Amino acid sequence: MNKMKGINKYHLQVSKDDIANNVHRERVGGMWDELGSLQYEFLLDQGLKPSSKLLDIGCGCLRGGLYFIKYLHKNNYCGLDINSSLLEAGKHEVEKSGLTTKTPLLICSDSFEIYKFNINFDFMISVSVFTHLPMNLIIRCLKNVKYSLAPDGQYFSTFFQSPEVAFIESYRHQPGRVITNYDSDPYHYAIEELNFMARITGLKMRLVGDWGHPRNQKMVVFTHSKV
Repeated sequence: MNKMKGINKYHLQVSKDDIANNVHRERVGGMWDELGSLQYEFLLDQGLKPSSKLLDIGCGCLRGGLYFIKYLHKNNYCGLDINSSLLEAGKHEVEKSGLTTKTPLLICSDSFEIYKFNINFDFMISVSVFTHLPMNLIIRCLKNVKYSLAPDGQYFSTFFQSPEVAFIESYRHQPGRVITNYDSDPYHYAIEELNFMARITGLKMRLVGDWGHPRNQKMVVFTHSKV
């Protein structure tokens, strides 16, 4: 059973014809080149090295993944996503880009089964994941992140920031004009709410803030509490 079915639309599958016609690039929000390069450059600034082990949570069809796969050493890129057809589209993108020898490892999971990689990751990133999840599923994600994050590892994730705690009204973000909600997709959260989720899962959270996202998604970083 798909634990996230009905929460958002990301379980909807793309067809082989869709993949051939690049429909999958729009399914993950478009801005293929802009957002792909943005997250790549961001992690480089945070210290990503070719030898780093990276997990891309909600990797989709590898909008950012292609940049990371090209840069990282063989076997160092892993991607996790709920949608098997988007992962197939990602494999198509890898083949088209001539990157199959880098052997990226992709796993489909509806419950953040990060342990299946059997890797302690130096870096993790999720772009436009928390923006589509209610709090209980973010907590599930963070709980699993904790056990697969290297002792000095960093997990970066984007979110839509609300103006205050328990902000139950809809909120329009600028730039991008995205309207977010407290209890339906797309979701917004206050810093205090993300701090709470980090604390109860044994992690520490720090606000990074603006990082150039064209739809005004902010960035936070989670680390082990002792870091």
